[in-house]
Amino acid sequence: MTEDYKEENLIVRTETYLNDIVFKNLDKSLEVLRGCDGLDPAVDEVGLVDRCIDAIALNACKEQLVSGLAHLECDGGSGKLRMHCQDWWVEDLSALRIDYYRRVIAAMRRSGVRPESIGTSIVHYAQTSLKGIERHHVWDSGPLVGGDNQRVIVEALIDLLATENITTVTLAFLFGMLRMAIEVDAGLKYRIEIEKRIGLQLEMASLDDLLIPSVQTSDSMFDIDTVHRILVNFLQRIDEDDSGDLSPCGYDSDGLKSPSHSSILKVGRLMDGYLAEIAPDPYLKLQKFMALIELLPDYARIVDDGLYRAIDIYLKAHPSLTDSECKKLCKLIDCQKLSQDASSHAAQNDRLPIQLVVRVLYLEQLRLKSSFSGGVFDGSLSQRMACSGSGVPSSCVSPQRDNYASMRRENRELKLEISRMRVRLTELEREQGIMKQQGMRDGRAGEHGRAFLASLSRGFGRIAMFGPEKRRKKTTISQSQGCSQGKKSRRRGQQKASFAYDS
Repeated sequence: MTEDYKEENLIVRTETYLNDIVFKNLDKSLEVLRGCDGLDPAVDEVGLVDRCIDAIALNACKEQLVSGLAHLECDGGSGKLRMHCQDWWVEDLSALRIDYYRRVIAAMRRSGVRPESIGTSIVHYAQTSLKGIERHHVWDSGPLVGGDNQRVIVEALIDLLATENITTVTLAFLFGMLRMAIEVDAGLKYRIEIEKRIGLQLEMASLDDLLIPSVQTSDSMFDIDTVHRILVNFLQRIDEDDSGDLSPCGYDSDGLKSPSHSSILKVGRLMDGYLAEIAPDPYLKLQKFMALIELLPDYARIVDDGLYRAIDIYLKAHPSLTDSECKKLCKLIDCQKLSQDASSHAAQNDRLPIQLVVRVLYLEQLRLKSSFSGGVFDGSLSQRMACSGSGVPSSCVSPQRDNYASMRRENRELKLEISRMRVRLTELEREQGIMKQQGMRDGRAGEHGRAFLASLSRGFGRIAMFGPEKRRKKTTISQSQGCSQGKKSRRRGQQKASFAYDS
């Protein structure tokens, strides 16, 4: 086939065909490259694969140069026609073998093809190559069908994103690749790479994105460790942004209005929703649940209502927690950040430790007192104000001093009730072991005591009943004796008088 045997032999004709027809056309270059599949290593030895890859990248770059005019021509048409004008080769690249595809993308990056076009191509290739993967659930202990081939594709695409620094893919695609990496049991370094990219834009994620099912047996229903690592990457990015935004004096000039703070507030709300979703899982360990809560800083939550709801759901779903575990978990709630509705619910919640309930009641009373003394009457205060019989609030029929005095009296009563609750709690903890026996003994002694008091009261009743009659009898006797003596004296006086008159 060389020129030694005949001029313009097969090799020369092949080279002419490749240079004049194949390598000048993107579609034909892709067709020849697809035909090289299965011809290794001969096609690599003659350099045909490399020449096809370079031709594809060069032609794609040429297409990019004229795509501005094509975009203007297609702008008045439909969106489908516009994409066809710009990225018509995306579907053709999806038919390549994964190793060929990686080399083509690397060559395109060197040639200067648009990152958006390369990102679109990677997304389409992943959707085409991984669409037949079977879901692997927690209860499936067998190997994944086609796992080796799928694992190679997933790891190659993730490595391509990292080495070529592709940042134009969407967050939804990154979460999809992360789920696929977990499904096919890809290497840890590939999952960490995807997790870092997700952490850079976690504030734009949704709750459904974070609900990644776990594939490990004897574990929780959701992959908590993956979400934990994503959150760590996000907080590291926030720290780097905050350190870069510092002024020369060493403090942040924007304060709470900085973009990093708004991002962390969004993530705080997102994590509260995530905690509430995973809390009913009976296999979720307390350590993992608390680790997610403690990871976010205090300023990530303006109010703790979402956190309180998640902890309440966890306590309801895990009734076997000890008292010390409940106290440790509930310490993560900042009672001062609870709204009035959450405080009212917490004050009546039997699942919470009594110490937290007492603190909520105390803080609510202080909040009410401070609101009243400052002259600020909100909806909660107006609901608590007493109304007169005619339906008019008491503030309208009585002076402000009377209202303030009643508030102080109510405050004292609440403090007294809190003290009683603390004393009662101490007594219950001390007397829990011997309460039944002591109750039986106290019951018998109580019966004898009540009988003795009844007899004693009857005795006092008799004394009170008969005492006045005796005194009345003595009084009447003395009165009668006095009257008889008076009559006798009057008779003697009359006799003396008659004697005087007679004389």
